[in-house]
Amino acid sequence: IEECVYGTPYYITIEERNQLYKADLSARPALAVQRDIFVFQCLIGCRVSDLLRLTRDNIVNGAVEYVAQKTKDEKAEFVRVPLNGRASAILKKYSDHEGEGLLPFITSQRYNDALKEIFTVCGITRMVTVINPTTGEEEKRPINEVASSHMARRTFVGNLYKQVKDPNLIGALSGHKEGSKAFARYRDID
Repeated sequence: IEECVYGTPYYITIEERNQLYKADLSARPALAVQRDIFVFQCLIGCRVSDLLRLTRDNIVNGAVEYVAQKTKDEKAEFVRVPLNGRASAILKKYSDHEGEGLLPFITSQRYNDALKEIFTVCGITRMVTVINPTTGEEEKRPINEVASSHMARRTFVGNLYKQVKDPNLIGALSGHKEGSKAFARYRDID
């Protein structure tokens, strides 16, 4: 089995996240909903698989609490992320959502397609370096073309790392297991 190759993580800045959040998408209400979900995900840092499983029961005393599913078989990690004002406002906005999930989520593939469109509509198109999954070579791509649900997780970790230098705290908030190679690469960004 080949070892995973990780490139330098690309993610959006806090300013770009705020640009997305403040964009007037009233003419595209379905995109506005998925934008809100993406911003919420950027604020709590969970994987999309965990986001899909969240319910109102996961909101406890002003924080979201869950067990990260990817690592639960190795060592169940309980994740607790305090909700800031923006995350709380997004939850309040969708408090009348009747589905089982915390937010009105569409399928993962449609979510990723919507994110590419949202980034394009909002003018977030700067170039980033990515690893081509087929060739393994680096290439430059507009960020709107490579936007995905996992970018929310990278955004959470990358921006938090700029403010908090304690990798154990960030790992606890993001559900990364200790010694994670994927997590270690965030230390080299700045």
